[in-house]
Amino acid sequence: MDLASKYDKRGVSSSKSDVHKAIKHLDKGLFPNAFCKILPDYLCGDEKWCNIMHADTAGTKTALAYMYWKETGDMSVWSGIVQDSIVMNIDDMACVGAVNNIIISSTIGRNKNLISGEVVKALIDGTQDFIKRMSVLGVEIHLSGGETADVGDIVRTLDVGFTAFARIKKEDVIDVQIEDGDVIVGLASYGQSAYEQEYNGGMGSNGLTSARHDMFSKTLATKYPESFDPSISDDLIYTGTRELTDTEPITGLTYGKLVLSPTRTYIPVIKKLVDALGPEIHGLIHCTGGAQTKVLNFVDDLHILKDDLFEVPPLFRAIHEESQTDWKEMFQVFNMGHRLEVYVKPQFAEMVIDASREFDIDAKVIGRCELYQGKKLTIKSEYGEFEY
Repeated sequence: MDLASKYDKRGVSSSKSDVHKAIKHLDKGLFPNAFCKILPDYLCGDEKWCNIMHADTAGTKTALAYMYWKETGDMSVWSGIVQDSIVMNIDDMACVGAVNNIIISSTIGRNKNLISGEVVKALIDGTQDFIKRMSVLGVEIHLSGGETADVGDIVRTLDVGFTAFARIKKEDVIDVQIEDGDVIVGLASYGQSAYEQEYNGGMGSNGLTSARHDMFSKTLATKYPESFDPSISDDLIYTGTRELTDTEPITGLTYGKLVLSPTRTYIPVIKKLVDALGPEIHGLIHCTGGAQTKVLNFVDDLHILKDDLFEVPPLFRAIHEESQTDWKEMFQVFNMGHRLEVYVKPQFAEMVIDASREFDIDAKVIGRCELYQGKKLTIKSEYGEFEY
């Protein structure tokens, strides 16, 4: 069974095609091709300014955090979940130029019989900690409050979401206008940045349903039936061989912590790039839903050629080994080593790379853009060449 079929049968979708179909007739805002919807300045009514609001969650990563917490007592996984949810908002917003003075509000839905007040406190404390760490790096985030709801009838364990808001000048908006001749600078999703406390496996917050069930063993199904949808066929539930506390030999982390690596934020790097390059940035693509194919949502009449990718990090190799998923599909579901792409003319590539490496995040030119009738993506990897 291919990954797309397994995803569908597990009740999720990597492409969200049904969601995109449902919203295709909605107004696309002031900049229809921007990475996030840009609204008029409804807040103050200033024609020179615009508003951006974004909402997202940590997805099913919370189910894995719940099991790891129950197995080990490690409370640090909850601050990671908070970071996952916040970053899935602010990094999308950063891709349109909103890199400072962001207001956030949380929505936490829990099954009170399973998720204690101690966990709620860890989530709140984790939010404040992330805000402080970003402030040190020059990115101001303001918490307006939030809602914690006891909704055990509809949430099996925990759901953690945030809504974020920013107001920026229209002239500072980064619209996606990728051109023939642009190069693609990829910023690594794995390793340890200057503002991270340990090695990051690069998972992010996409593909967790697949990673969780394909990586880990059936023992979890017996111990934690609340961690999955009981309507899913048994042959799709925790089909791997790894245990949460098994150690991955290259990184030294347990597989549970490797998959739970908090979603890396690139906003300190993006802020530096926005200040230095401004309109010379032709596109910022956060490789979330759709992973390496995400850029296809924002181009026409271009061939996107990615022919010098990062080596696939240990986490994604382990997922492939367990799932036996075709490599072509792996690149559609997982970021496979880089989760941010910066599209610029070749003369600016080194500036992007230098800015990233200032924060100990590896970066390099991973490809280029060429004129094409229609749109196409080609990935040339260590595991083969794939077209989308």
